[in-house]
Amino acid sequence: VNSRKHRLEIPPPSEKDWLKEDEEDFFLLDPDRKRDVLPQPFRMINKLVMQVFESAMEIIERREMLREAQKLKVQPQKCFPTAEFQVTETANCLAVSGKYVFVGLSMGLSAFNTSDFKDVCAWDAAKTEICAIHALDLGNECHVLVAVDEMGLAWLFCFHKGSFLLIKILNEVEDISQRSTCVEVMLSLGGDYAGILLQGNTKAWLEIYQLPKDSWLTEMENSAGAVEELACRERRSSRSSEVGTFLLQGPPVSAIQANVELDAPVLLLTVRPPKPITGTSFKGPLDALKEVDDGSMLGLGYNHLIKDSQWELQEAIFCSTYQEYLEAEGVTKEEIPRYATFHFLLPSHILVGPEMKVQPDIPAGIGVHWDGNHNFCFYLLNHSLNEKVDSDLKPDVVWPCAAPIACSAVSSCSRYLALAGEDATITIWDKHLGYPLSVTAILEERFIRSIHFL
Repeated sequence: VNSRKHRLEIPPPSEKDWLKEDEEDFFLLDPDRKRDVLPQPFRMINKLVMQVFESAMEIIERREMLREAQKLKVQPQKCFPTAEFQVTETANCLAVSGKYVFVGLSMGLSAFNTSDFKDVCAWDAAKTEICAIHALDLGNECHVLVAVDEMGLAWLFCFHKGSFLLIKILNEVEDISQRSTCVEVMLSLGGDYAGILLQGNTKAWLEIYQLPKDSWLTEMENSAGAVEELACRERRSSRSSEVGTFLLQGPPVSAIQANVELDAPVLLLTVRPPKPITGTSFKGPLDALKEVDDGSMLGLGYNHLIKDSQWELQEAIFCSTYQEYLEAEGVTKEEIPRYATFHFLLPSHILVGPEMKVQPDIPAGIGVHWDGNHNFCFYLLNHSLNEKVDSDLKPDVVWPCAAPIACSAVSSCSRYLALAGEDATITIWDKHLGYPLSVTAILEERFIRSIHFL
């Protein structure tokens, strides 16, 4: 007789009774189709199809969320053109002045009226392509234009009552080999001055012209009066000769104004890049002392004259000492600056002399800085027209910077000046008081290409 020593217990389930991976959600299956489970490889295909559907639903839900978030953002207002005007040729540039839009074409200029967008006048006498236009309203339906063509010539026009009047080509020369190219043009706010930056074969310079706008306006008024008087005469003669005839024909305004000769602008300043530091041209200290008239020199100065030979010797010593570093860095010899940025500046304490008479809305000077130069130079515009323009002009005021100036900007009130250096620092100057207000350093390894006041 066998007797149990231990009480009866439920045995643990064997491996064959474990739930399979495919049967974990067996309770979701249809009991009527329990025996119809898909065999392999159809079950794998079923899994792949279900994964595709789940991924598609996730993408749809994500896009719906993005669409809802986009609706909550402020949508920009879409603006559509209210009118358009057709040009006969390719339009390269345009400028707006008053109620006119001036368009530079592949063959001349065209002017359109902004009220009806109709072609008012066209100029194609020179058969040249216009690449840039600067226009300014002088008042009394008179506008001044400076257009630059494909050859780098600067054309100065006066537009009055539907007609272009060519005044002068500012950089025209008889010898074509001596011709310079205009790379930048700027008109002062009131139309009193115009500045053009010219580049030659090996040098660059800035020319400032004084525009006789008062004489232009007077001449235009006289020509308009002559046109009206001539039209009145034609009406009287037609009425006296033919009774009952109301067809009045007179010469067009453009034909009358074509004979008008306007005064040419006057070259006021010629600003050239600063010269590199060189040795003295004096043979001895006594020659230098003779040039000093105020008697503020002390000593004879025998040890204070640096000659060209000393500069050359210093450069030779430097190059021989650091030859391997110069070759590794690829250092080249300093070149003459070829580009300058300039601004017309209204009167301020640093631009107004003790006996200088200025008007608050007319520029009193210009500010210039050349590429790769540390100095911002100021030049006064009160130079006499009798002075020699081609002489070596020195700046009236110089503001030095710690790094070469990359770009600059002037506020609309012409009081504040922003200078951005190549070391990514921005300095705001108060031009009236003559000292910096703030210095801001941008992140390292950044180069500032342009700066603007808002």
